[in-house]
Amino acid sequence: MNPDKLKEMLTDLRDGRLSVEQSIERLKHLPFEDIGIATIDHHRSLRQGAAEVIFGEGKSVSQLINIVTRMQRSDSNILVTRLSSEKAEDLLALFPAGEYDADGRIFTLLQAPIVPRGRGRIAVVAAGTSDLPVAREATVTARMLGHQVEEIVDVGVAGLHRLLARTESLQRAAVVIVVAGMEGALPSVVGGLVSAPVIAVPTSIGYGAAFNGIAALLGMLNSCASGLTVVNIDNGFGAAFAAHRINLQENS
Repeated sequence: MNPDKLKEMLTDLRDGRLSVEQSIERLKHLPFEDIGIATIDHHRSLRQGAAEVIFGEGKSVSQLINIVTRMQRSDSNILVTRLSSEKAEDLLALFPAGEYDADGRIFTLLQAPIVPRGRGRIAVVAAGTSDLPVAREATVTARMLGHQVEEIVDVGVAGLHRLLARTESLQRAAVVIVVAGMEGALPSVVGGLVSAPVIAVPTSIGYGAAFNGIAALLGMLNSCASGLTVVNIDNGFGAAFAAHRINLQENS
């Protein structure tokens, strides 16, 4: 249920195209539906402007199918993050209209047109190709939320000229998401080049002393670039949702 569908239903009720009983039937699973293995938040879109997102990691195929099936009935667009290719094959077999991005490990099922939102473009910058899975998760999520996204890949600080060649494009973005592993220096550099909000995403990419992303996380938290915001390790989805809210606020 989203604001447009609720308004449509109430208008139909007022104009006699829908009975009270039919309205009650549509509303009886609101604001949430307990299906045993999960409690689906059907009111999430009304409160936050976006439907609930399914975290695929740790869930069995049968659990995912059950949840997606119930959410499909609400006609909302469906997003499943952290989904293995094996589980994705099972979902695609049952939901052939869905799409799976293997790089981002993310499944999408469009049931309604994506409404363009935000005042400007979101740039998603990946330090290296190894950071692409996290960056792509951010890209797909932001696009599903209605934002125009430009993806810029393999512009890490080891070859600074690659980043500087994209400075003009970065400076045109309304929000910049920067994804980096190793020492996590790239967000600080980008933060010094642009006036837009910068969201830093540390990844678990790196050798032993990178400590599965902790070194990058600490480096980003200690950045000298003013106003840098940092999300959790490998959390491309969280960065995209933060960028979504920033871009909407900028448009208000």
